[in-house]
Amino acid sequence: MSYYAGIDVGSLTAEAVLIDKDRNIAAYAILPTGNNSQKAGTDAFRTALGQAGLAEADVSRVFSTGYSRARVLQAEDSKTEIACHAKGAFYFFPHVGTIIDIGGQDSKAILVGKEGRVINFAMNDKCAAGTGRFLEVMAGALDVPLDKMDDLALGSKEELTISSTCTVFAESEVVSLISQGKAPADICLAVSRAIARRTAGLVTRVGVADSLVMTGGVAKNRAVVKILSKDVGHLIKVPKEPQIIGALGAALFAREENGR
Repeated sequence: MSYYAGIDVGSLTAEAVLIDKDRNIAAYAILPTGNNSQKAGTDAFRTALGQAGLAEADVSRVFSTGYSRARVLQAEDSKTEIACHAKGAFYFFPHVGTIIDIGGQDSKAILVGKEGRVINFAMNDKCAAGTGRFLEVMAGALDVPLDKMDDLALGSKEELTISSTCTVFAESEVVSLISQGKAPADICLAVSRAIARRTAGLVTRVGVADSLVMTGGVAKNRAVVKILSKDVGHLIKVPKEPQIIGALGAALFAREENGR
């Protein structure tokens, strides 16, 4: 059986997805990018191969995407993150109209049409505010695990506000709130609300469709998803594993374009 791979190397994590000729997902891997994006892509690919019990020779074609897509040694071609997230989201949600992707260093809103084709998009790639890095910095300031921030936020009792759209100044606001004795849960909710507010502006720019899907690591933060759903006025759906959507899209492109 033929297999196809997509490798998405971002600023914080690297993902690899293997699919078979029938478009079924055979395996996937998510690893930290670290300080060597080239190695991270290779390690993610080999980890996925190991999970599927496959060798590199079993993979007919590999496409890359993401922040460091040009550094993926195994890739025969690459696709933009915009196209891959649209393709990957459409795989799980055929009626998707707007995709929200919040990655490690940027955030995107993508308006799609039939077959997940990109119609329009807006991106924030100039500032870490509203990204995974923003959350990471705030988790460090609060000294709480990144994956526990949404649990804390959803248990908030007091409404606080973080007004700055700059990560550095927002971190100062968080430190100030800590010094005032504010509860970590309340600060976590304020952080989530700040991300949602910035992302909602991107969504408004491209257009809000009836069916919204959120991808990327920040989609695992239930507080952000809940607040953002309220801000845009629509329920936002999240794939079971939102971090692999870009890599999945790359694998689907590899399958489609094999032999062309």
